[in-house]
Amino acid sequence: MSAHVIAVDVGTSAVRAALVDSAGHIVSQQRISRVSGLGGDTFDAAALDKDVRAALSGVSGGPAPAALAVAAHIGTVAVDSALMPVGRSSGWADSVGVSQLTALDDGAVRRLLHTAGRPTLTGGALAYLLGMDPKSMPRVHAVLSPKDFLVARLTGRLTSDTISAAYTLASDVRRRAWNLDVLRAADLDSALLPEQAEPASVVGALTEEAATATGLPAGLPVVAGGPDGSVGMGLLLGTDEDIIADVAGTTDVVGRLLPRGGDVPDGAVLNPSVLPGRFVAGGATGLTGGAVAQWRSLVGTVDDERLAALPPGAHGLVILPAMTGARFPDWRPGARGAVLGQRPEHDAACILRAAQEAASFTVRDGLDRLDPSGRLPVAFAGGSSRSAHVAQLRADILARPLLVSPQPDVTLLGAAALAFLGCSAATSLDALRSRLIGTLRRVEPDDARAAQYARLHTRWRHLRDATDAAYAEGFANCG
Repeated sequence: MSAHVIAVDVGTSAVRAALVDSAGHIVSQQRISRVSGLGGDTFDAAALDKDVRAALSGVSGGPAPAALAVAAHIGTVAVDSALMPVGRSSGWADSVGVSQLTALDDGAVRRLLHTAGRPTLTGGALAYLLGMDPKSMPRVHAVLSPKDFLVARLTGRLTSDTISAAYTLASDVRRRAWNLDVLRAADLDSALLPEQAEPASVVGALTEEAATATGLPAGLPVVAGGPDGSVGMGLLLGTDEDIIADVAGTTDVVGRLLPRGGDVPDGAVLNPSVLPGRFVAGGATGLTGGAVAQWRSLVGTVDDERLAALPPGAHGLVILPAMTGARFPDWRPGARGAVLGQRPEHDAACILRAAQEAASFTVRDGLDRLDPSGRLPVAFAGGSSRSAHVAQLRADILARPLLVSPQPDVTLLGAAALAFLGCSAATSLDALRSRLIGTLRRVEPDDARAAQYARLHTRWRHLRDATDAAYAEGFANCG
């Protein structure tokens, strides 16, 4: 394998593009900061397109790439016949149109959720179309995920990968095809949804216009790609059914490759895997790393040694991170963030440590649902994995061995893996995992701290549930 590929990772805060060689080395890369909200409600699709092209320009001019792949956060973009955005573009936390879905009768909702592989109604293209301004509808030619929109702008072709399609609520995930029954029931034209393809399939080629804008060669094969967390998780998991993946970013995306014929755990999302014919159970937790980042922006940076020196429980300070609602595994859209038990002696270090503990408690809730035995290790990557003390904290709170990726940027490298598979420079995802990531570092939980954190986790859940109930009651009374 001697090819080079272009990988793009579109996150909430930045766009990154990289030229990656077959050994997993990043030959060149470019990062473009994005102006977008932390909560993930909406974003500017036209601005995103410009950011991606600027990032691609920064990695052109090197060895000729064999393929290009994009991974991006989930959401919905409506486009006209010229592939330009129509109206507002929704992000991963947008709930527009969900009320219209909940108005369906109970039987219809149950059938929809089963077919879509979802435990509850959320946003997505189906809800987006139902909630769209009727005046804008005549202009809409197609509805796409952010990644599908970028691929369309680069190739001129409309395609959706099977995982992004699953997030629309309009796909039959087990068949990897659109659910025509639900589209007819919602009086929506199936032509608004593009053809589905496997994530590593080549779906188009770089147009002359896009080549001129980016400096990349016209005709460069472009693969379907996928959602950022799913792509990173796919590389971490490979074909291994005996680990759980945790890609820690603004939200933690956790999941495990289902055994063939295995049941979907309660509360889990069922998604197609990046592997044809396979499925992943799990989901995104809602704000975790994003909540830590928000607190850091408010109280300032604290060095890792000071944070690591704090005892479990951050001297009694408790933080709830669900600023935009909680997702997997309990799906509490009305949940909000909170600071509990604050005293004058609590400083910036206590606040940040409590936020880090809360993120790990949130992740543990999901992992315990995916593996009630508590035995499976966790492959850990993403921004938080860069910190040795955060990795130890997470191992202690999860009470599981942590397999830390030496390469935190698994979403970017996961996109590279899809590009290598798509151009036939590789045929094995496991071999690519070894080449692109390397050997995972094992971090064992400390037994004494794990026992203490188990008690703190129980207390945290109790306070979270009581706070959610009090908030809901107070909101209802004010209303």
